[in-house]
Amino acid sequence: MNATLRRLSTIVMVMFLALMVSTTWIQFVSAESLNSDGRNVRTIYSSLARDRGPIVVGGDPIVTSVPVDDNYKYLRTYSEGDAGAASVYAPVTGYFAINGTVTGMERYANSYLAGEDDSLWLDRLQNLITGEEAQGSSVELTIDPEVQKAAWDALGDYTGAAVALDPKTGAILAMVSKPSYDPNTLAVHDSKKVTATSEALINDKPQVNTTDGSERYSVYGPTINRTINAIYPPGSTFKLLTSAAAIEYDGKTPDTQIPAPDVYQLPGTSDDNGKVHNFGGETCSGTQQMTLKDALKISCNTAFTGLAAEVGKDGMQKMFEDFGFTESLDIPMSTSVGAYPGLSDIAKDDSDARIALSGMGQGDLRVTPLQIAMISAAIANDGELMEPYLIDNVRDSDLELVSQTKPNRYKSPFSSSTADALTEMMLSVVNDDGGTGSGAQIPGVQVAGKTGTAEDDPRSPTLWFTSFAPADDPQVAVAVVLENEGQSTNESTGGALAAPIAAQIMQAAIAK
Repeated sequence: MNATLRRLSTIVMVMFLALMVSTTWIQFVSAESLNSDGRNVRTIYSSLARDRGPIVVGGDPIVTSVPVDDNYKYLRTYSEGDAGAASVYAPVTGYFAINGTVTGMERYANSYLAGEDDSLWLDRLQNLITGEEAQGSSVELTIDPEVQKAAWDALGDYTGAAVALDPKTGAILAMVSKPSYDPNTLAVHDSKKVTATSEALINDKPQVNTTDGSERYSVYGPTINRTINAIYPPGSTFKLLTSAAAIEYDGKTPDTQIPAPDVYQLPGTSDDNGKVHNFGGETCSGTQQMTLKDALKISCNTAFTGLAAEVGKDGMQKMFEDFGFTESLDIPMSTSVGAYPGLSDIAKDDSDARIALSGMGQGDLRVTPLQIAMISAAIANDGELMEPYLIDNVRDSDLELVSQTKPNRYKSPFSSSTADALTEMMLSVVNDDGGTGSGAQIPGVQVAGKTGTAEDDPRSPTLWFTSFAPADDPQVAVAVVLENEGQSTNESTGGALAAPIAAQIMQAAIAK
């Protein structure tokens, strides 16, 4: 073989080798990133051309794939195209859009819905052998349709959220966020319409009330699930965590006398900016002392700032971390983490003053509604906090059970004796004279609860209520938040507006 042929042969071999390496790299190494690239139209065609599995609530599908006569073959449809019904579940279901955007359960349960999960390998093998079209699995949620509807109806036109848990298992019974949206408008097979609708929803942030009359808007739009991805100052609902730390670490009891001055001067401060007053400038106790139980019952601000200062930074931070609030949960959607002084980039200041202020749920402190519901759930379940979850079971296209979620203990933030003490105190909030949570009373049912009215100047106060019932055999734990819906008056507090909403949700759950 002459030199020219050898050089030509070498070049051809190098070209073949480069082709083999390139093909192998694309098909195996880069396959996952290429498939997930939003610009990959083939992936969208492939996903929508498949009979994607339904999302099921209470035995009925709320999301289905409907055959259509276009290149995509199937149209993802929510609540049979009913905009009102679809809006009720939109924060949970999310949407599957032609432009590659996938949110909510559509995203986080995608491997099941698309029939691609490793547990479905036998189905995929059968489809390969028989040549049948691949079908996705059905994903049944823990959501109770009656509890969900009760929460939706009770929230009315408020901007806010409500979440309900089974405290014994962690199953999420209701998850409502308002304002909501119609996911059907984002599932149409027209990319220009989808993009325009998506941009409009992102910019459609609701106007909120303010204390000075200025024009302000929520930082969260309709497509944000406020129960798990919006963080708010918790106000007095956080006094439950402060109480838990004082009881668990400092040996306090509901009957322990604690200081309750008319005005509390934050540590390290000396001017008026460091003074904490009680709601409406009221006096908690003529003796400037009261029991821990009574302080929670009337939600005495000065008592809890002093209590948090006494527990100290280490104790308060530990209780926050022991609840898992600095960690994101996969329910399977990812939840936002909370912010506590010294434990977050948005709450770096952990001075004694900021720790004291956190005792009443103010300052840089931020939490999600789910986290507040988790506090009540842990108290209801004797100090054992179960991991919240949304998927009850998964079934393949033949309705054979693929997986069933087993309840899992997430954290144990405090002892059962601390839980008993907190239950006693929460009962007094709802049932005793002078309690701030009487609006959550349910005839014939013992309700344990806690109110919250969080200042958010110049925005109006954010209102809260968290609770569980029945107190002697808890079946449901609830958190309700009304974003900037308060006016710092007795008629527009968490107890006045949020507590009755929680009562309606609990009634629906208990009636099951």
